[in-house]
Amino acid sequence: MTDQTYFRKGFGLRREIEGDLAADYHSRLVDRIRAGGHVLEVGDLTFRLAQEFGFCYGVDRAVEYAYETRARFPQQRVVLLGEIIHNPHVNEKLESMGVVILRPDPDGGFDFSDLTSDDVVLVPAFGVRVEDFQRLRSIGCPVVDTTCGSVLNVWKRVESYARDGFTAIVHGKHFHEETKATASQVTKYEGGKYLVLRDMAEAELLCRFILGRASIAEMRETFGHKVSSAFAFDRDLNRVGLANQTTMLASESMDIAVKIGEAMAEQFGQDRLAEHFRSFGTICSATQERQDAVLALIEEPLDAMIVIGGYNSSNTNHLAKICARKVTTYHIADAACIDVDRVAIRHKPTVGTAEAEVTGWLDGVRRIGVTAGASTPNNKIGEAIERILASVGLAVPAE
Repeated sequence: MTDQTYFRKGFGLRREIEGDLAADYHSRLVDRIRAGGHVLEVGDLTFRLAQEFGFCYGVDRAVEYAYETRARFPQQRVVLLGEIIHNPHVNEKLESMGVVILRPDPDGGFDFSDLTSDDVVLVPAFGVRVEDFQRLRSIGCPVVDTTCGSVLNVWKRVESYARDGFTAIVHGKHFHEETKATASQVTKYEGGKYLVLRDMAEAELLCRFILGRASIAEMRETFGHKVSSAFAFDRDLNRVGLANQTTMLASESMDIAVKIGEAMAEQFGQDRLAEHFRSFGTICSATQERQDAVLALIEEPLDAMIVIGGYNSSNTNHLAKICARKVTTYHIADAACIDVDRVAIRHKPTVGTAEAEVTGWLDGVRRIGVTAGASTPNNKIGEAIERILASVGLAVPAE
């Protein structure tokens, strides 16, 4: 019997909503730059757009399903669990369409006390924790699941680790919705364990502990809030399997896997490594493509790099960090960060979280690289380019 309250494939309403999607997120200017070899020259300014940028398939699908859900259930309350993606404009647009956003608590959980079987619930592209999904199903409300396929692939890997008695080591941000949902997959198996590590520095501490060169106290201080319940450092790190948040820096994820693999081989012997260590690359292809594209772009002569996307977007932050290694980089949330009259720009530096402002940022700048995170719609890219041009008294020439 088909489950009539769980939906993962949309409702076949693409034609009904495609006009709204185009109006809300399309950019003729971006299409024009693409058609021109990803280059736009206006006056003394040259813009070079990365070969891969903006909405990925998973984000595109999630947004489309959200619009379809609103169209399919026009008379019912539609509740979204957190943000559909990490882009404020998209989430604000859904709210303007009557979608209610249920905000998570500090632990990433949701208060479902107000939900009834008459409500329709949207699961975001990041997915939700196992316990939240189970509670939703017990309520009996229709659930539209937009969880990205790349995220589901990671979940399958983590499940397999837990099933086989391996602790899942997740390279990710422990506070991120996706990582919370991914780590929770171990709870599908009795005794399932996880540990979340943020970066190479934390991976090196983990390796020192594996090799007997760091204490349990040191591990508790760093990882005590990033492990599964009843985690025992001296027991649960003898067999580990690597996975990652899909939007992490791909090169770092690979380096971490190599580092931990080497430590396990040293501790248990190369001939027994397979008994104690598993690794599988779970960076999504779209994240990899966008990172590869900016690596290629910053090899071009550039005076500045603009990275557009939400400040809480993991993949956008990583794009900015990659670019900042080579060229002056400004990570902006959207075009409103560009002050045309004052020729100033507000941006999020790659270190820290506070927004900074730079005046005269276009002095001597002639060649500008542009990219955007996987949650950034094309119209926000086009608007940013137009405001940069306006800052120096230029406009996009007529087609």
